[in-house]
Amino acid sequence: MSSINRYNVNEEYAYSGIVEAGDFVFLSFCVGNVGASIENQINGALDDMENRLAKLNLTLQSVVKVDVLLKDAWNIPVMEKVFKERFKGTYPARKTIQTEFAHIGGPDGLHVQIDAIAYKK
Repeated sequence: MSSINRYNVNEEYAYSGIVEAGDFVFLSFCVGNVGASIENQINGALDDMENRLAKLNLTLQSVVKVDVLLKDAWNIPVMEKVFKERFKGTYPARKTIQTEFAHIGGPDGLHVQIDAIAYKK
């Protein structure tokens, strides 16, 4: 394997937002529009993901796997609606998990976070 490159390194919380390893790119903590409606937060997380992928000349169509963390699993149909609009049939493998977030936005803040794996070839 060629070198491993880390980007968006957060020293305070000890993680990398993007890790490029061989033909794969790993993205963590994709979030956006915190405090807005669940649909806007899902779109914001995908916007964040798109922006990070663009740094490596990739798009959402490069994404092969996502882990979606939702505060309320009953929002899965909203997430699926947004995924249909944004991925346009090139859906990644997906796992969806319900979880509580310990986030500065408090209980009305963060409701979705997405981690992703993209393929570069």
